[in-house]
Amino acid sequence: MKLSELISVLSPLRVVGTTDIDICGIQFDSRKVSQGTLFVAQRGTVTDGHLYIDACIQQGAAAIVLSDETYIPSDPTDVTYILVEDTDEALALLADAWYGHPSSKLQLVGVTGTNGKTTIATLLYQLVRQLGHKAGLLSTVIYYVDDKAIPSTHTTPDALAIHSLLAQMVEAGCEYAFMEVSSHSIAQKRIAGLDFDGALFTNLTRDHLDYHGTFDNYRDTKKLLFDGLKKSAFAITNKDDKNGEVMVQNCNGSVHTYSTRMVADYKGVILEEDFDGMLLNINHKEVFIPLVGRFNLSNLLCIYGAAVCLGFESDEVLRVMSNLKAVNGRFETIHSPQGWTAIIDYAHTPDAVDNVIKTINEIRKGRLITVVGCGGNRDKGKRPQMAQIAMHGSDHLILTSDNPRDEEPMDILRDMAAGLTEDELHKTLIIEDRESAIRTACTLAQTRDVVLIAGKGHEDYQIIRGVKHHFDDHEVVRGFIGGSVRTSF
Repeated sequence: MKLSELISVLSPLRVVGTTDIDICGIQFDSRKVSQGTLFVAQRGTVTDGHLYIDACIQQGAAAIVLSDETYIPSDPTDVTYILVEDTDEALALLADAWYGHPSSKLQLVGVTGTNGKTTIATLLYQLVRQLGHKAGLLSTVIYYVDDKAIPSTHTTPDALAIHSLLAQMVEAGCEYAFMEVSSHSIAQKRIAGLDFDGALFTNLTRDHLDYHGTFDNYRDTKKLLFDGLKKSAFAITNKDDKNGEVMVQNCNGSVHTYSTRMVADYKGVILEEDFDGMLLNINHKEVFIPLVGRFNLSNLLCIYGAAVCLGFESDEVLRVMSNLKAVNGRFETIHSPQGWTAIIDYAHTPDAVDNVIKTINEIRKGRLITVVGCGGNRDKGKRPQMAQIAMHGSDHLILTSDNPRDEEPMDILRDMAAGLTEDELHKTLIIEDRESAIRTACTLAQTRDVVLIAGKGHEDYQIIRGVKHHFDDHEVVRGFIGGSVRTSF
């Protein structure tokens, strides 16, 4: 593609050099630059891409997009420099143009909020495919181009990857795409240039304050997804969350609501519930769905509303919803031959842990034994809250490592333990090694008990002191149980 055509989507502050040159690719990672590449110099949290401009030129970069004009030489050679206000936004707009504006050729729906994003995006992908349409998925757990699975790297991938995947979906004949939209991706302009046809809000509780600084910043970042919607798009928001109305205050699209407690466009109640699923009343129609918990009822109402807004017939949507399967690591149950049940859940925020424990307590007939930890290099303020919530809702509590990353595991556990009283600490086991903690919980379990293993869900690794190791909660539980195991997915 000619550079002149490519940068027509930008509003450069200054262009130094010719734009009548061919570009063979776009890169923001200097290590991947080759002959004819357009390099976009981004300022990251760890390093500054501007520092690698010279190296990129030596590797054959034909043009540089940058935001610091001091890196433009006074006597440039045969390299073209494009000065812009924001290279993060520029990368996303360039990626959109490079791949032929793929989001405009799909019905693209974004899902944002603290909890529930993966479940909603994944089940919408399942639902639309079961309704006979090709669809794609960008989620924390995995990416899908129709039925082709691609390992997931981030909740929301980088801008180049997003548009590349969307272009693959278009090429595969997909009509719909569903993606999780993280607050990081919004703040870093990774979703700039995307043509959203719908945006869904789940809920908002404390998370990522290590990055956003304050809860208000976190909330306002999420809100930008809705502020940017076109008039023909739809927004669906959670009326049960006090931030639900805030999200859509400046929304140009049509606004719809869902609720488990009050009057809304999409309303639902739980009629019956056990560990195998729920009998629900959704907009005055009964349906059994093999998911559990009020938080999942909320997710299902959002899914139902999105499907209806996309034009699917409501009765057909409910029929297909009865066949939906739970997402890997989201309230996933493993029934032991001894009569106790393990539940593996990704809950890694105070609100998520609280929701899962409340759901279990509404159904269980035995004791609840909870295993929980907190990730390293993340918001430290939620650690004592997580321990406190887990203690108050459980019969037995085991604090253990989650994903320590670069922190000392015991330092994290001490932060969690600070949320407990002296009496509560006497009733709590602190076991640094996660496998030992899970096996201890399973050893304590008796008939009708529930063992909740929270925090990692679908993840199959741990990063301890900076080193990544294979680790899967499912494997530990199944290894302990042995023999015949019945799993609910």
